[in-house]
Amino acid sequence: MNSKSSLTFNADCLRLYLVTDSGLTRGRALVDVVLAAIRGGVTCVQLREKQLTTRDFMALAVQLKALLEPLRVPLVINDRVDIALACGADGVHLGQSDMPVSEARLMLSPQTFIGLSVESMADLDESADLAADYLGISPVFSTPTKTDTNSPWGLDGLRQIRARTGRPLVAIGGINETNAHEVMQAGADGIAVVSALCMAEDPCIAAQRLHKLCCGVH
Repeated sequence: MNSKSSLTFNADCLRLYLVTDSGLTRGRALVDVVLAAIRGGVTCVQLREKQLTTRDFMALAVQLKALLEPLRVPLVINDRVDIALACGADGVHLGQSDMPVSEARLMLSPQTFIGLSVESMADLDESADLAADYLGISPVFSTPTKTDTNSPWGLDGLRQIRARTGRPLVAIGGINETNAHEVMQAGADGIAVVSALCMAEDPCIAAQRLHKLCCGVH
């Protein structure tokens, strides 16, 4: 435990980004859903489990890190910098109400990457001076899995952000097979999905379809 990430950050790893939610897996073990989605083409996994105790969250983080590392798929921890440090996660994703990026950067190893959620143009402007490696644009469309965010950006909002920053962008919120290609065309470097994979009858096949839509746009 407390090992450093062995992966070097590359924006390509953001292309198909799974954000976990154990409550949406239809009774299946989260690890099984994650591994099936990776077989289908998922390139990054963010562990986001708001309902778990710290002990259970930590145990799941250690388990996923051990499974993902040999597959060269980065593990990102949502919010909890302490757990990211303890399990040797490859990245941390921070929201606007989480630990400040500047403080997290001081605590993490240089190779641990940081994602930052951007929910307004003010957030985007403030991010210019922060050491975030990518920006999570949230939400692009309305979604039941993220109810504590601002109004959806839409494709036009995503295009505006793309025009104002050169940082890698991960779009999240209401993204599925019907709109993934449009989101990539609007300037996203990757799409983050929750229910489109966690709730899929076959996460592997769902990931294959999404991966096909994400590739070849840039």
